[in-house]
Amino acid sequence: MTLSGHFPCIATSAEMLTEVETLLGPTPAPPPTGTPDLASQAFLTSAFLQVIWPRLRPDVAILSFGEPDISSYDCGTGAPKTLEAINFVDRQFGRVLDWWEAEGLSQGVHLIATSKHGHVTVHAQADLFETLEAAGLRCGPTPAAGTDAVVIPGQVGAIYLTEPSEHVIRLAVGAMIERPWCGPMFTAGGALDGIAPGSFARHLVFADHPRSADILFSFRSDDRLDPFGLSGRTWSVDGPIGLGVHGGLHAKEMSSVGILAGPLIKGGFVSQIPSSICDFAPTLLGLLGLSRSATMTGRPLAEVFNHDGEDLPSTVEKIYETSSGAYRQCLRRVQVGEAVYLDSADVVAHPSNLT
Repeated sequence: MTLSGHFPCIATSAEMLTEVETLLGPTPAPPPTGTPDLASQAFLTSAFLQVIWPRLRPDVAILSFGEPDISSYDCGTGAPKTLEAINFVDRQFGRVLDWWEAEGLSQGVHLIATSKHGHVTVHAQADLFETLEAAGLRCGPTPAAGTDAVVIPGQVGAIYLTEPSEHVIRLAVGAMIERPWCGPMFTAGGALDGIAPGSFARHLVFADHPRSADILFSFRSDDRLDPFGLSGRTWSVDGPIGLGVHGGLHAKEMSSVGILAGPLIKGGFVSQIPSSICDFAPTLLGLLGLSRSATMTGRPLAEVFNHDGEDLPSTVEKIYETSSGAYRQCLRRVQVGEAVYLDSADVVAHPSNLT
């Protein structure tokens, strides 16, 4: 079953939606841009506590709060309105925690609190399209006559070339790595290097598949403070200066919160073993006593379970570097058992740094 905090048309089932709205009132409308999205967070929390759990007792429930992600985009990572949203969602999660401590725990419910990513702040705009066009590539958002490069912008961008020859790929990458905004670059390639000098092979970021772009890139980031005193800044082509974004490969963007509690979870235990949000699905299956699919890339977080005598998985860190001229990038991956995590990637030397 599905329940949206804003759009009743996508709810399933209709009977469940009717019961929720009869008790709580109509599904809240989206607030104006720049206004913290609070009503929907309270609506979904109340729906879970007052209807979904008492009536359905689902094996798995995912309560997804849209804040503070929305306010970080619209107001900034540490803006007063974003802090208001954080405070409000803390209270909504507090309602869930109160229920769990009073009722859920005794009924064998496990609780996972997690975020899907972090935010960094845009501090400058990149001249991506101008750079590609100066290199002789006519850019567009979709394939069309006269378009040489279909460019999908974002904190991780994708470039699909009409003529994806090695010469054209090298031409585009060569132009981009000269720019101060250019971060990590990925193309098809071998074990380490992509076919364009300075780029990594895209399989290192698990992006070597038939629909992968000819060129994948992320914008350059740093650890300097944003206007709110928080560490982490980046360039962007479509994110407004001063506001939060994510999707790039800065360590702050790649970081997530992960807190687990329940009858089968060690109390007061802080794991030092790397993990990722991709591990939650196999962990949930383990808690439910179900086997996981062989196609899952994550692993059960066995180190947090209450089992005695569990061997901790081995951890191996690998750091990769590649360069072209003054441009040098670094990528960090961590392997835990059979699972491999991309930790972060960034440019560690760039022509703009040299005088």
